Amino acid sequence: MKPRLALFDLDHTLLAGDSDVLWCDFLVEEGVLPRAAFQQRNTEMEAGYQAGTVDAAAFADFYTGTLAGRSPAQWEPLRQRFLREAIVPRIPRAALALVREHLAAQDLVVMTTATNRFITELTAAHFGIAHLLATEPALHDGVFTGHTTGTLNMRAGKVARLRAFLSGRGELLEGFHSTAYSDSINDLPLLEAVETPVAVNPDARLAAIAAERGWRVLGLRG
Repeated sequence: MKPRLALFDLDHTLLAGDSDVLWCDFLVEEGVLPRAAFQQRNTEMEAGYQAGTVDAAAFADFYTGTLAGRSPAQWEPLRQRFLREAIVPRIPRAALALVREHLAAQDLVVMTTATNRFITELTAAHFGIAHLLATEPALHDGVFTGHTTGTLNMRAGKVARLRAFLSGRGELLEGFHSTAYSDSINDLPLLEAVETPVAVNPDARLAAIAAERGWRVLGLRG
Protein backbone atom coordinates (compact mmCIF):
# COMPACT_ATOMS: atom_id res chain seq x y z
CA MET A 1 0.00 0.00 0.00
CA LYS A 2 1.13 3.52 -0.74
CA PRO A 3 1.74 5.85 2.21
CA ARG A 4 -0.56 8.84 2.51
CA LEU A 5 0.35 12.50 2.09
CA ALA A 6 -1.86 15.36 3.34
CA LEU A 7 -1.10 18.88 2.12
CA PHE A 8 -2.70 21.86 3.82
CA ASP A 9 -2.83 25.42 2.59
CA LEU A 10 -2.98 27.83 5.54
CA ASP A 11 -4.74 31.13 4.84
CA HIS A 12 -8.52 30.88 4.50
CA THR A 13 -8.14 27.09 4.66
CA LEU A 14 -6.88 26.17 8.13
CA LEU A 15 -7.10 29.79 9.24
CA ALA A 16 -10.13 32.09 9.16
CA GLY A 17 -8.12 34.93 7.68
CA ASP A 18 -4.90 35.70 5.85
CA SER A 19 -1.63 35.58 7.80
CA ASP A 20 0.04 38.33 5.76
CA VAL A 21 -2.89 40.70 6.13
CA LEU A 22 -3.25 39.92 9.82
CA TRP A 23 0.49 40.51 10.34
CA CYS A 24 0.28 43.88 8.64
CA ASP A 25 -2.79 44.87 10.66
CA PHE A 26 -1.01 43.78 13.82
CA LEU A 27 2.07 45.87 13.00
CA VAL A 28 -0.09 48.90 12.19
CA GLU A 29 -1.82 48.61 15.56
CA GLU A 30 1.59 48.31 17.23
CA GLY A 31 2.76 51.47 15.48
CA VAL A 32 5.48 49.61 13.56
CA LEU A 33 3.90 50.34 10.18
CA PRO A 34 2.28 53.68 9.20
CA ARG A 35 -1.48 53.25 8.92
CA ALA A 36 -2.18 55.85 6.22
CA ALA A 37 0.56 54.72 3.86
CA PHE A 38 0.14 51.00 4.31
CA GLN A 39 -3.40 49.77 4.83
CA GLN A 40 -4.75 50.63 1.38
CA ARG A 41 -1.91 48.81 -0.34
CA ASN A 42 -2.40 45.87 2.00
CA THR A 43 -6.07 45.67 1.04
CA GLU A 44 -5.24 45.86 -2.66
CA MET A 45 -2.67 43.07 -2.37
CA GLU A 46 -5.11 40.76 -0.58
CA ALA A 47 -7.80 41.38 -3.20
CA GLY A 48 -5.35 40.72 -6.03
CA TYR A 49 -4.17 37.50 -4.44
CA GLN A 50 -7.69 36.19 -3.90
CA ALA A 51 -8.50 37.00 -7.53
CA GLY A 52 -5.33 35.29 -8.70
CA THR A 53 -4.23 38.40 -10.59
CA VAL A 54 -1.39 39.80 -8.47
CA ASP A 55 2.21 39.40 -9.66
CA ALA A 56 3.75 36.67 -7.51
CA ALA A 57 7.09 38.39 -6.92
CA ALA A 58 5.47 41.74 -6.12
CA PHE A 59 3.09 40.04 -3.70
CA ALA A 60 5.86 38.17 -1.90
CA ASP A 61 8.18 41.16 -1.65
CA PHE A 62 5.42 43.44 -0.39
CA TYR A 63 4.73 41.28 2.63
CA THR A 64 8.29 40.10 3.24
CA GLY A 65 9.26 43.77 3.12
CA THR A 66 7.53 44.27 6.47
CA LEU A 67 10.42 42.35 8.08
CA ALA A 68 13.21 44.43 6.56
CA GLY A 69 15.88 45.93 8.79
CA ARG A 70 15.45 43.69 11.82
CA SER A 71 16.84 40.31 12.78
CA PRO A 72 14.67 37.30 13.63
CA ALA A 73 15.60 37.77 17.30
CA GLN A 74 14.43 41.39 17.23
CA TRP A 75 11.10 40.37 15.74
CA GLU A 76 10.57 37.37 18.02
CA PRO A 77 8.60 39.03 20.86
CA LEU A 78 6.12 40.52 18.38
CA ARG A 79 5.94 37.24 16.45
CA GLN A 80 5.02 35.34 19.63
CA ARG A 81 2.31 37.87 20.47
CA PHE A 82 1.03 37.77 16.91
CA LEU A 83 0.54 34.02 17.15
CA ARG A 84 -1.31 34.26 20.46
CA GLU A 85 -3.42 37.32 19.72
CA ALA A 86 -4.09 37.25 15.98
CA ILE A 87 -3.68 33.67 14.77
CA VAL A 88 -4.77 31.15 17.42
CA PRO A 89 -8.19 32.79 17.95
CA ARG A 90 -8.85 32.44 14.20
CA ILE A 91 -8.11 28.71 13.95
CA PRO A 92 -11.42 26.83 13.67
CA ARG A 93 -11.82 23.72 15.82
CA ALA A 94 -12.75 21.74 12.73
CA ALA A 95 -9.42 22.66 11.13
CA LEU A 96 -7.47 21.46 14.17
CA ALA A 97 -9.51 18.25 14.23
CA LEU A 98 -8.86 17.53 10.55
CA VAL A 99 -5.11 17.99 10.90
CA ARG A 100 -5.04 15.82 14.00
CA GLU A 101 -6.97 13.12 12.15
CA HIS A 102 -4.26 12.95 9.48
CA LEU A 103 -1.49 13.04 12.08
CA ALA A 104 -3.14 10.25 14.08
CA ALA A 105 -3.29 8.15 10.90
CA GLN A 106 0.49 8.66 10.59
CA ASP A 107 0.13 10.39 7.23
CA LEU A 108 2.95 12.62 6.04
CA VAL A 109 1.41 16.02 6.83
CA VAL A 110 2.76 19.19 5.20
CA MET A 111 1.63 22.79 5.53
CA THR A 112 2.25 24.61 2.26
CA THR A 113 1.71 28.36 2.18
CA ALA A 114 2.58 31.39 0.08
CA THR A 115 3.17 33.36 3.27
CA ASN A 116 6.77 33.57 4.42
CA ARG A 117 8.29 31.05 6.78
CA PHE A 118 9.02 33.49 9.60
CA ILE A 119 5.34 34.41 9.91
CA THR A 120 3.99 30.85 9.56
CA GLU A 121 6.38 28.47 11.28
CA LEU A 122 4.85 29.08 14.72
CA THR A 123 1.41 28.40 13.25
CA ALA A 124 2.57 25.10 11.78
CA ALA A 125 4.01 24.15 15.17
CA HIS A 126 0.72 25.06 16.86
CA PHE A 127 -1.04 22.56 14.59
CA GLY A 128 1.63 19.96 15.32
CA ILE A 129 2.75 19.98 11.69
CA ALA A 130 6.47 19.29 11.45
CA HIS A 131 6.88 19.96 7.74
CA LEU A 132 6.40 23.49 6.41
CA LEU A 133 6.81 24.66 2.83
CA ALA A 134 6.68 28.45 2.72
CA THR A 135 8.11 31.41 0.87
CA GLU A 136 11.61 32.00 2.21
CA PRO A 137 12.58 35.50 3.42
CA ALA A 138 16.17 36.48 2.63
CA LEU A 139 18.69 37.41 5.32
CA HIS A 140 21.94 39.36 5.00
CA ASP A 141 24.31 39.50 7.95
CA GLY A 142 21.52 38.11 10.09
CA VAL A 143 19.02 40.84 9.15
CA PHE A 144 15.94 40.47 6.93
CA THR A 145 16.48 42.19 3.59
CA GLY A 146 12.79 42.57 2.76
CA HIS A 147 13.10 40.24 -0.24
CA THR A 148 12.67 36.52 -0.80
CA THR A 149 15.06 33.80 -1.81
CA GLY A 150 14.53 30.68 -3.89
CA THR A 151 11.35 29.53 -5.59
CA LEU A 152 8.24 31.28 -4.30
CA ASN A 153 5.88 28.81 -2.65
CA MET A 154 2.97 30.13 -4.68
CA ARG A 155 0.88 28.82 -7.60
CA ALA A 156 2.99 26.38 -9.67
CA GLY A 157 5.84 27.06 -7.26
CA LYS A 158 3.99 25.04 -4.63
CA VAL A 159 4.23 21.96 -6.83
CA ALA A 160 7.91 22.56 -7.59
CA ARG A 161 8.73 23.08 -3.93
CA LEU A 162 6.73 19.99 -2.94
CA ARG A 163 8.54 17.81 -5.45
CA ALA A 164 11.90 19.16 -4.26
CA PHE A 165 10.95 18.47 -0.63
CA LEU A 166 9.94 14.90 -1.42
CA SER A 167 13.01 14.35 -3.58
CA GLY A 168 15.16 15.36 -0.63
CA ARG A 169 13.51 12.52 1.30
CA GLY A 170 14.09 10.08 -1.55
CA GLU A 171 10.39 10.09 -2.41
CA LEU A 172 8.10 10.98 -5.30
CA LEU A 173 4.66 12.56 -5.23
CA GLU A 174 3.40 9.65 -7.32
CA GLY A 175 4.48 7.29 -4.56
CA PHE A 176 1.76 8.58 -2.22
CA HIS A 177 -1.98 8.56 -1.94
CA SER A 178 -2.02 12.37 -1.86
CA THR A 179 -4.69 14.79 -0.69
CA ALA A 180 -4.49 18.59 -0.85
CA TYR A 181 -6.75 21.07 0.92
CA SER A 182 -7.07 24.68 -0.28
CA ASP A 183 -9.51 27.55 -0.61
CA SER A 184 -7.83 29.38 -3.45
CA ILE A 185 -7.69 29.45 -7.24
CA ASN A 186 -4.00 30.20 -6.75
CA ASP A 187 -3.56 26.59 -5.61
CA LEU A 188 -5.13 25.04 -8.70
CA PRO A 189 -1.73 23.64 -9.85
CA LEU A 190 -1.30 21.89 -6.48
CA LEU A 191 -4.86 20.58 -6.44
CA GLU A 192 -4.44 19.21 -9.95
CA ALA A 193 -1.17 17.50 -9.00
CA VAL A 194 -2.63 15.29 -6.24
CA GLU A 195 -4.90 12.27 -6.28
CA THR A 196 -7.58 13.84 -4.07
CA PRO A 197 -8.14 17.60 -4.30
CA VAL A 198 -10.39 19.13 -1.65
CA ALA A 199 -11.75 22.66 -1.98
CA VAL A 200 -12.08 24.19 1.50
CA ASN A 201 -14.36 27.22 1.83
CA PRO A 202 -13.44 27.86 -1.82
CA ASP A 203 -13.37 31.19 -3.58
CA ALA A 204 -15.81 31.60 -6.47
CA ARG A 205 -13.45 30.47 -9.23
CA LEU A 206 -12.25 27.40 -7.34
CA ALA A 207 -15.82 26.54 -6.34
CA ALA A 208 -16.85 26.53 -9.99
CA ILE A 209 -13.97 24.23 -10.95
CA ALA A 210 -14.67 21.92 -8.01
CA ALA A 211 -18.32 21.63 -9.05
CA GLU A 212 -17.38 20.99 -12.68
CA ARG A 213 -14.86 18.28 -11.81
CA GLY A 214 -16.73 16.69 -8.94
CA TRP A 215 -14.14 17.56 -6.31
CA ARG A 216 -14.99 17.33 -2.64
CA VAL A 217 -15.94 20.64 -1.05
CA LEU A 218 -15.40 21.07 2.67
CA GLY A 219 -16.24 23.78 5.21
CA LEU A 220 -13.96 24.20 8.21
CA ARG A 221 -15.32 27.39 9.72
CA GLY A 222 -17.71 27.77 12.59
